[in-house]
Amino acid sequence: MAGPGPSALFDAPSAEVIAGALVTRARKRFTSTPDAALAELLADTVFYERKRLEDGHSEHEAEYAARVDDAATCLRALRRDDMQTALLRLVDSYAREIHNPFSPRTYNFATRVLPPALTRLLSASRGRDVVLGPLAGRSVDPASRIAIAGPLEHIADLARKGTVILAPTHVSNLDSPLLGYALYAAGLPPFAYGAGLNLFSNPAMGFFMRRLGAYTVDRRKRNALYKDTLKDYSIEILRRRSHSLFFPGGTRSRSGRIESRLKKGLLGTGLAAWQENLAAGVERPDVFVVPCTLSIGVVLEAESLIADSLADEGKQRYIIMDDEFSQPRTVAAFVRQLLRLDARVHVTFGQPLDVLGNRVDTSLRSLDPNGQPIDRLGYVTDPSGLVVLDEQRDHLYTARLARKLCDAYKADFVVQSTHLAAWAAWEALEAQHPGLDVFRLVRLSADQREVPRARVEALITGALTALGDQPRAGPATAGRVLDEAVTLFANFHRVRALEYTAAGGVRLAGELTLYYRNRMDVFDLPGATR
Repeated sequence: MAGPGPSALFDAPSAEVIAGALVTRARKRFTSTPDAALAELLADTVFYERKRLEDGHSEHEAEYAARVDDAATCLRALRRDDMQTALLRLVDSYAREIHNPFSPRTYNFATRVLPPALTRLLSASRGRDVVLGPLAGRSVDPASRIAIAGPLEHIADLARKGTVILAPTHVSNLDSPLLGYALYAAGLPPFAYGAGLNLFSNPAMGFFMRRLGAYTVDRRKRNALYKDTLKDYSIEILRRRSHSLFFPGGTRSRSGRIESRLKKGLLGTGLAAWQENLAAGVERPDVFVVPCTLSIGVVLEAESLIADSLADEGKQRYIIMDDEFSQPRTVAAFVRQLLRLDARVHVTFGQPLDVLGNRVDTSLRSLDPNGQPIDRLGYVTDPSGLVVLDEQRDHLYTARLARKLCDAYKADFVVQSTHLAAWAAWEALEAQHPGLDVFRLVRLSADQREVPRARVEALITGALTALGDQPRAGPATAGRVLDEAVTLFANFHRVRALEYTAAGGVRLAGELTLYYRNRMDVFDLPGATR
């Protein structure tokens, strides 16, 4: 299916327009904020921003640092007008940093050049096929590396008749370009999406990201004012009918687990935008949410991610600022390995939901759990049809939506050989060392991390039966599942998550094996210790 031209993003506003809109939203909110709460918000902003700036900031932040200093001065006198002015100036700075105007010219270029290039990249069996494939008359099939599934026509129809939020799981920094390709290949319009500030540091990637719908998210900014500005930005672009993609789990899954608890801040902006649309009486006011589940057999940043997860669990929390993805040579090597091996990526678009968590049918009707149509307007309006704002009620609606998304992630997840084999090997290791917690297991010596191959294969066999109708990719027998996983791990990671030993066993890599094993955590499988 050919990708359509960009819709609302063609009319993306300038940074000045967006900054003005977000300042107006913040000013309206401050009007009803007591003086003490306003002072607390300003103090919170100054504290966290000074702490961040002390760690070093670039030259382009000099003006911004001066605004933080001005805000700190206002805390001495605590005059309301001065505090509000200082906060609004910071909102203006945040808005200009966050927003990147969409470029129709760059989009047209990208849709002509990048999809065929990415397809050749992911489909080539040898490096020279990337260049020679088209010249030699070889057909290039994107399904050989990227499998896209789901009710695509239904989602495309919703995108024409309303605004769509795509809510994917988050595995790797490669997710955004993969999702962009999947949206285009599925015939869906472009989506705005948030990307970490560090990803814009690469000049070539930054050029395209800024012009293809990516807005900037600086995760080092932890103050409440910045988070509120991000939420306002999401509401504003949804109201302007820009379809939006954000990862409700927040950042990449550090542990490797499928998301089971979601951050509800940005997720709730869909409900807010819908209610504002209804109150304003705009045409096509509806906002829909589409879950999207990514399954990748091997993850470039797996070693750094699981190390970060274990450090967090061990109360030594830190934020990864320099992982494998930031090293060009490592990325290039990873891509070369993809050219040689069949490491398929599965992108599964789920059944569309309304912003309350109800399934939406092809007639745009919301359905209850029994499949009966319900009036979604009744959830947010009074008997006369007027929108009733209720923050506590909306939190409950968003929590319900989050649960429905997590249910979809589990149901749509495609289990791959690397996940299954790592899970079985880890189960065998736990049974071999009863009583050891995860921190002690990952620190066992190499000889202590060896388990019987027959035991691993038996666990894989039991899991294959228990998974039943769960979507799965790869071989159907335990021995072949293990062989494929060992081969993939040998070619994609410096440290092998699983490898065969001369004694006929399987040796685990500790942390890396745990990362891939955790992907199976959401399923109730018959493990070695149960």
